[in-house]
Amino acid sequence: MTALYLAVDGGNSKTDVVLGDTDGKVLATVRGGTSSPHNIGLDGTIEVLGGLIAAARAQAGPAADTPIEAVAVYLAGADLPIEVTRLHEAVTAQRWARRALVDNDCFALLRAGTPAPDAVAVVCGAGTNCVGRAADGRTARFVALGPISGDWGGGHDLAEHALREAARGEDGRGRPTTLSAAVAAHFGLPTVEEVSIALHLGDLSRDRIPELTTLLFEAAAAGDEVASALVGRQASEILAQHRAAATRLGLLAAPHAVVLGGGVLQARIPQLHDAVVGGLRAQAPLADVTVLDTPPVTGAALLALDTLDAAPGAEPILRAALSAPV
Repeated sequence: MTALYLAVDGGNSKTDVVLGDTDGKVLATVRGGTSSPHNIGLDGTIEVLGGLIAAARAQAGPAADTPIEAVAVYLAGADLPIEVTRLHEAVTAQRWARRALVDNDCFALLRAGTPAPDAVAVVCGAGTNCVGRAADGRTARFVALGPISGDWGGGHDLAEHALREAARGEDGRGRPTTLSAAVAAHFGLPTVEEVSIALHLGDLSRDRIPELTTLLFEAAAAGDEVASALVGRQASEILAQHRAAATRLGLLAAPHAVVLGGGVLQARIPQLHDAVVGGLRAQAPLADVTVLDTPPVTGAALLALDTLDAAPGAEPILRAALSAPV
């Protein structure tokens, strides 16, 4: 008998919800803003999810009248075991489905990228994170709390570093870099010093700083040494995450899948992409490296289907339905 499920993938900027059935059919897809508990608190998370789930059920119409068997919620900000537990309790209390699956959004991305039981996912989007799984059920994960837990990189961090290097290059504390002129021009001001002052006084919104990630990669592609060093460090950090996770699981010298995800990696920027893929092949010669080409919510849906009595052909049907971004 066909059963229904809800799947949620929530990041720092957007949340996707899918309502589907165990035959692989997608009945509704809805997108909203962030649902990360780190950004809006646990109560805010539940409020956002509740609204999106209600919208998905309304979109599905009478097809959603059947009781929902499972809700799979994979969110950025569900990093520590206590955070996952609290989120699971909060989701369960809403009674959106008869059972709830809850974890970090990296696990949805990993499942979206590969069905392989031995696998590692490295995510580089606004921030960075990494998770791994082994066929025996073990997992590898990081605290992922930003600089206080040793994290470095991601689009927002790279933008901050680009601004810092632009300022230092301009005033003589650092090496000369084309980032100085590029950053000043981007904000329509004569100097980076004036950009810094405008950001400090609120004349420029700090929310605009992430725009500098694109400038950084453009400068690196043009041969700027300072920008290239930042891109190189990002590649090294991605390789370090994979190496640490794969080593914990005993996979570094064994066949396993590596899924690269997040906006920065999925953009396949040559200078970063080539360094990462080449580095992965050097440190894990038996790894099969892929770049995610489907929305991560696909993985959340598949993780829900994995717990249900899904039809044998459900996965390819679901993947085809969600092949375009939600």
